[in-house]
Amino acid sequence: MSKIILITGASRGFGKIWAKALLERGDKVAATARNTADLNDLVEAYGDAVFPLQLDVNDRDACFSVVEKVKQHFGRIDVLINNAGFGLFGAIEETTEQQARAQMETNFFGLLWVTQAIVPVMREQQAGHIIQVSSFLGLVSLPVLGLYNASKYAVNGLSETLAQEVKGFGINVSLIEPNGFSTDWSGASAIQTAPLEAYAPVKKAFFDASTPDSWGKPEATVPAVLALIDSPKPPLHFLLGKVALPGVKQVYAERLAEFDEWAKVAVNAHGH
Repeated sequence: MSKIILITGASRGFGKIWAKALLERGDKVAATARNTADLNDLVEAYGDAVFPLQLDVNDRDACFSVVEKVKQHFGRIDVLINNAGFGLFGAIEETTEQQARAQMETNFFGLLWVTQAIVPVMREQQAGHIIQVSSFLGLVSLPVLGLYNASKYAVNGLSETLAQEVKGFGINVSLIEPNGFSTDWSGASAIQTAPLEAYAPVKKAFFDASTPDSWGKPEATVPAVLALIDSPKPPLHFLLGKVALPGVKQVYAERLAEFDEWAKVAVNAHGH
């Protein structure tokens, strides 16, 4: 039986790649973009199996309206892939208020609004799968991506809580946590802060550490994402790519060692 899948940010990158793969195998996809012209290729190739919708996820009312339209159009929504987002590159000191707020508005609040809109639909169905596109930078952090890190840490905290709240309604929650992939996220879709010379060494070290091999091929994610969607017991955390897991393991080992080092001091602070 084909699935009804709502994908935000389907105009390019992961969203477009996954939408095509799902349509190719016979699923029906409600695809959103800020500009629906970016979805014309999907409509031309797959016809009525695609339901293109204009959406700026920063508009909470529009998120609720789009979800209602999808429900009316297809009758149900089996899977949400909350994919809309962008990268902000720059040191924290360099980041303007407008840049910081825009990063959180789209990556966190936009995801929250779509989530809030979809939960009542899936709760009524007593079934559904909410897939939040986060990052391995929602588990560990890197310099030069401070606000992006913060937005994905927020997405992870929200989604871990959501999973506990909606489990009884038959709703699964998964966090896709990719390492770096060669999408527009780090290119045309990215925003850059105005540089301060003081951070030049930090940035050089960050970019020098990046090799072509450390960036995954976006098209290669398709089998993994289809397996996630089709799993009867999908994981809450799903690290994507070969760099994410060893990186997270190393940071968590260091974190646990630091907790242990300070454990006596910390426990004594309890008072009894």
